[in-house]
Amino acid sequence: MKIPTILAVAAAAITLTSSALGDKYSDLVAQGFRWTIADGLYACVSKDDVPRMVNNPSDEVRLKMVEEVKAYFLIPGMIVQVIEEDPSFGLSKIRMAGITVDLWTLTRFLSKEAVKDTYGVIETPETSGLIPTATSAIDAGPMPVPDFSPIPGVSPTPGLSPTPGASDQSAE
Repeated sequence: MKIPTILAVAAAAITLTSSALGDKYSDLVAQGFRWTIADGLYACVSKDDVPRMVNNPSDEVRLKMVEEVKAYFLIPGMIVQVIEEDPSFGLSKIRMAGITVDLWTLTRFLSKEAVKDTYGVIETPETSGLIPTATSAIDAGPMPVPDFSPIPGVSPTPGLSPTPGASDQSAE
């Protein structure tokens, strides 16, 4: 094969692969899912705290925000769900797996393109824990009646009441 043919085939393969990856995750993007590209303490409980964390990242401010549980880390490749956007300030309200409150971050820290995490894996809502894949309760079915007495050495007697004196009254 000639070099131009090889280059054309390689370019076509790359284009088709990137299109397939884009199509694979486009439905997640349509549902509001994004991948983080920032690495740092940039997700905050309050809208007002985001500029403080981005513009003044001193150790004192970071420590105070972490101690008061007002800021959380974003890690590249982590998937989040955008709940609300504030384009005038460039902020997005996001939901992260494992965090019980919604957080605010800069929209520029979020990507509509799938980003691999530190392990080289593209997170999905199912793999991250944003969407539960199984029920948390275990159904063991009907429980068998135990064949033992609560008093060691004494066998249960059928027909006797578990409360003292109840069987004496019914015998009269």
